[in-house]
Amino acid sequence: MRPYLAIVSAGVRVMLQYRAAAAAGFATQLFWGWIRVAIFGAFYASSSATQPMSLEDTISYLWLTQALLLLLPFRLDSDLVAMIRDGTVAYELTRPADLYWYWFSRTLASRTAPMLLRAGPLLLVSGLFFGLAAPDSLSALAAFLVSVGAALLLSSAFTMLMSISLLWTIAGDGISRLISMIAQFLSGSYVPLPLFPQWAQPALALLPFAGLTDTPFRLYLGHLPLSSFPTAIAHQLLWTAVLVLVGRLALARGLRRMVVQGG
Repeated sequence: MRPYLAIVSAGVRVMLQYRAAAAAGFATQLFWGWIRVAIFGAFYASSSATQPMSLEDTISYLWLTQALLLLLPFRLDSDLVAMIRDGTVAYELTRPADLYWYWFSRTLASRTAPMLLRAGPLLLVSGLFFGLAAPDSLSALAAFLVSVGAALLLSSAFTMLMSISLLWTIAGDGISRLISMIAQFLSGSYVPLPLFPQWAQPALALLPFAGLTDTPFRLYLGHLPLSSFPTAIAHQLLWTAVLVLVGRLALARGLRRMVVQGG
């Protein structure tokens, strides 16, 4: 375990150096967050129907989405993509470490550091000026933070599947964009999940995507009572375990069939 924790620690320290990129990401996400709040505000103003979520909670949900956007499995590790394409992935096989957990540790670090750099300033600014509400309670805040940690593990497991798929494809852009689009839609990144039709709620709750953003956000807002916190975390961790198992099986199969070209 210690070597993998060291990889995560080193990766986070490296990624924390990219402050200019974080500042650009902060400005972009702040701008798009303001636009999304305006769109949903117009939606609520034009409808007289009772909504399953108040406008105030929806605004908070939207700002949490912008602040923690990098919880979603957006992109692959560019170094790993290059190694698989040019054949230097063969060197990875000589490392005295489990290849899956080595890559998983790199992925976890690349998800954590950029999110930390962007989330804090965006939560602060949106809380002071743009309507982000405070957590429902201190207990809700603690549950939210634990759930965000579980979401990072779940997102990394998704990203690992995307990375492993490169062993069968010439370019990973297709699978990366497909999974990213599905994850954004079914996690509540585009439209908060409580606003989806009632008939879709059981399926959305069962699928793993809600664990990426919707679960921690609803804990933050108090929509999920603390009594359901163990079930919510178990849902996130169970899907993480399933995806890790599938990823390990896929990696083992891919390495048996891999032909290194280039290098």
